[in-house]
Amino acid sequence: MRADLKISVKLVITLISIFLLSGCLGNTFSNKPQEEATSEEQPKSRKTTAVYYDFEDVLIPMELKVVEDGTVVVSTPGFTSGIITLKGRVERRSLFNFFNNNMQKDNWSVLSQIKSPGTTIMVFQKTNRTAVITIRDEQIYTYVQVGVAPTVEGGNGFSETSVLD
Repeated sequence: MRADLKISVKLVITLISIFLLSGCLGNTFSNKPQEEATSEEQPKSRKTTAVYYDFEDVLIPMELKVVEDGTVVVSTPGFTSGIITLKGRVERRSLFNFFNNNMQKDNWSVLSQIKSPGTTIMVFQKTNRTAVITIRDEQIYTYVQVGVAPTVEGGNGFSETSVLD
């Protein structure tokens, strides 16, 4: 019985070794190097590093993933507003630089930027909209909230009764 067990173990180890070795060799036996094969089959293209989600003029880095529980977006004809919550393993400083550069490229004006040890708040404005981007460091992830809302015309937008209610 022990001899059968030893043979079985040796057979399994041999099969696993062959499987792993064949995976490491990859395309070694083809007549073209792998780099040439891929460059001839597919044209070189730029890798996408950022996308537009619900807001068509707020670019988001691909490293950030949408957190569905913290996202509320309302679309009406001609306007989309709400809050998109995202998370990822990205440095806060890198995100600050990304949003600062790309929001201005998308014709947003910087209104205010507040930096504290754990949170950065960035406020941008266009003719009829305001965007607030909050970047917050947590233990594992960095969380980003992107809020876009229509700009309130006339005054500060708050009445005494609405603030107190």
